[in-house]
Amino acid sequence: MRYILSLAVLSILLLQWTRSIPAASVGGPLAIAFVFVAAALAVGIHEAWMHRRGVAGWIVNIVVAVFGAFVAAQIGGFLVVMLLGSVATVESSIVKTGEPVMSLALAGGMVATVLGAWAALRIVDRWR
Repeated sequence: MRYILSLAVLSILLLQWTRSIPAASVGGPLAIAFVFVAAALAVGIHEAWMHRRGVAGWIVNIVVAVFGAFVAAQIGGFLVVMLLGSVATVESSIVKTGEPVMSLALAGGMVATVLGAWAALRIVDRWR
């Protein structure tokens, strides 16, 4: 789990630092969403692989991980924006504010997404 979280945060930050995420189009949010979904899938697949789940277990793990990631990304993204808004001066949007604030927002959102996928799998695992 630590490796997936570290790799996911590093990948989203690397995309941002290399300016692979466009700031002025729809492609930016789509690129960010793709990395977030890929991280959630990695959590679900890793958990299914480690616990030697059957076909139904793999399907349930992937669906639950993606659902947990979507819920946690919304809540975590809201909390990250609120925290950054109280600490840093955000002019009109986080993208226009600058690179350090955007990096913190992306890293915080990714952490919330991966932990949300992991927490959703832990909740479902207790029901099995």
